[in-house]
Amino acid sequence: MTTLSILDLVRVTQETDARGALNNARDVARHAEAWGYNRLWVAEHHNMPGIASAATSIVLAHIAEGTSTIRIGAGGIMLPNHAPYVIAEQFGTLARLFPGRVDLGLGRAPGTDQMTLRALRRTPDAADNFPQDVLELQAFLAPAGPNQRIQAVPAAGTEVPLWILGSSHFGAMVAAELGLPYAFASHFAPEHLLAALDIYRARFKPSEQLDRPYAMVGVNIVAAESDDVAKRLATTQQMSFTNIFRGARGLSQPPIDDIESYWSGSEKQQAQRMLARSIVGSVETVRAGIDALVEETKADELIVVSDVYDHATRLRSFELIAEAAGIKPAA
Repeated sequence: MTTLSILDLVRVTQETDARGALNNARDVARHAEAWGYNRLWVAEHHNMPGIASAATSIVLAHIAEGTSTIRIGAGGIMLPNHAPYVIAEQFGTLARLFPGRVDLGLGRAPGTDQMTLRALRRTPDAADNFPQDVLELQAFLAPAGPNQRIQAVPAAGTEVPLWILGSSHFGAMVAAELGLPYAFASHFAPEHLLAALDIYRARFKPSEQLDRPYAMVGVNIVAAESDDVAKRLATTQQMSFTNIFRGARGLSQPPIDDIESYWSGSEKQQAQRMLARSIVGSVETVRAGIDALVEETKADELIVVSDVYDHATRLRSFELIAEAAGIKPAA
């Protein structure tokens, strides 16, 4: 049985506002808890009208309030955008409110464009300090020492588990060196997946948090009653990727019958390269795809993006994915 989790994009659609997107994310978490998913993460994105998770820690509090057992966390916080001290305060507070349920995934990319990065009052070279910032954050989450003059209150002593996120070899090396679990973003950057996992496992150094490598793989999955229905639902995500190439980061769009009429040949090639690891189809198709991905990557866990436009239909997709993977809720 494969351990399965969810990365929720908190999508604002042409028919829902930001409040609706936030409530839908909480509803997904509530259902996912009942279906046996391990955790639900949201990611920090800025200046994107179609994604409502910019204030990530606040979004997580909203989701956690509507659930009781599923782990919640950031997948991830883009650490160069923030002082580690502030992130320790935020996630330490979450850990006090929802003990034993909070994860903190950390990314090195800005999660936005360069103009917005300036609005965040951060410089592009802030990413160069990423490994040191991770260690500083980890120290603020550890128990405070007797003579420690600066404490992250109420974070000190919560020891929120950290994850390193990545879409290249760099994150794999950082996670291995620091002995932290590693999540690879193959849901949008699949090209370096296998090489990054090899680097992570080969270079891993045990730590207080983790004694052996633990790898989570991101994957797009759209499940429906038939392959044809699922392929149509998947056009929502295909259009979103196409719009990124066009510099038009708008609201999520309903599926269409003919994706070929939407994208150009070059846009199709770009999108298919980024979505190459996607699994789209019926329960049987999804089951085969999950089994093949786990066999190939030896992933300890999969974290699923199911970017389906209609909320009820997306819930059904997650339900069918759980069925395909054979996961069950904890007793």
